[in-house]
Amino acid sequence: MYNIKYLNPISEKGKNLLTEKYKETSELSDAALVMVRSAAMHDLELPKGLDAIARAGAGVNNIPIDKCAEQGIVVFNTPGANANGVKELVVAGMLLAARDIVGGINWVNTIKGEKDIAKLVEKGKAKFSGTEVLEKAVGVIGLGAIGILVANALVGLGMTVYGYDPFISIDHAWSLSRSVIHAKNIDEVYENCDYITVHVPLIDETKGMINKDTIAKMKKDVVVLNFARDSLVNDTDMEVALKEGKVKKYVTDFPNDKTAGMSGVIAIPHLGASTEESEDNCAVMAIKQAMDYIENGNIMNSVNYPNCDAGICTTEGRIAICHKNVPNMINQLTTIFNGYNINISNMINKSKGNFAYTLFDIDAKSTLEIKEKLEKVNSVLKVRILK
Repeated sequence: MYNIKYLNPISEKGKNLLTEKYKETSELSDAALVMVRSAAMHDLELPKGLDAIARAGAGVNNIPIDKCAEQGIVVFNTPGANANGVKELVVAGMLLAARDIVGGINWVNTIKGEKDIAKLVEKGKAKFSGTEVLEKAVGVIGLGAIGILVANALVGLGMTVYGYDPFISIDHAWSLSRSVIHAKNIDEVYENCDYITVHVPLIDETKGMINKDTIAKMKKDVVVLNFARDSLVNDTDMEVALKEGKVKKYVTDFPNDKTAGMSGVIAIPHLGASTEESEDNCAVMAIKQAMDYIENGNIMNSVNYPNCDAGICTTEGRIAICHKNVPNMINQLTTIFNGYNINISNMINKSKGNFAYTLFDIDAKSTLEIKEKLEKVNSVLKVRILK
């Protein structure tokens, strides 16, 4: 039996995949698996028996990734599961910036009850007119699961699309429309585009990447869209750029104390992935990945440990080990099995940065005695008997 703790409500479509092996617990201290969406986990005390955290979404800023890795807790996310929902809202945000639709709707609400509204509308609509996006230049910074869909959709709208991502994967490159112009550097996007939409993770290198220096390189009346992470944009610098007329509109899905109500800002209440379909997709993907790890030891889409797929165990035993990525580790581990005259029929060892993961399929039953000996090896973080 595996105890599972939900820190946020999770779609029933995902929860329905769980078998009778899983039981919901109200106590984090009892959990082997945690399911989370946006709940902050940095200040939580993570129990020793916690094996995995599954984030129903792509961003993991609310999870202490390094702390989890040190405790042998594998953290999963669901890249791409909510991509279509975000893509559609990016397109909507761009159209809201091109045409003053929100201003026009609000104005119509103020003339409710007036005589001959139709005439008032024809007389007053000019102040809400805008521009079309057809043949305008748009830059998509970051061509991951969401950025690719955005770029391809904007090609479909007849825009000139610049794509920039020095780390684009081969699979994503194959999925990108041939009409997308490959920007060789990010300044090419800043200098040529009427619209710029950012789709990169929040890391030290990208925090505040849209700031006074990068805005200075942009065209006058540029529209900046941020549906990725709040801190990618320096709000103080953006406020100045809006007041000076350098930036025409700033569209963000992350209102905060600074941007909510700021002149020139279209602030959307974090609706990017808030569709029924996105929530279902994220929950289903997160549950499937977590179950495969808990039961079989396989890892897919972890942010702190490497991917590893050994399928379903067909031997008598399987043992999973989370450990530091240090020399001579495999030799120390295999020596323990040799001491029990146990044959290793299959072994997978993968590393990711400072951490590594090893799966052993053995021709004997896994025992607590073997587990305890493996745990005593220096730099071993967690040992799990799977079979």
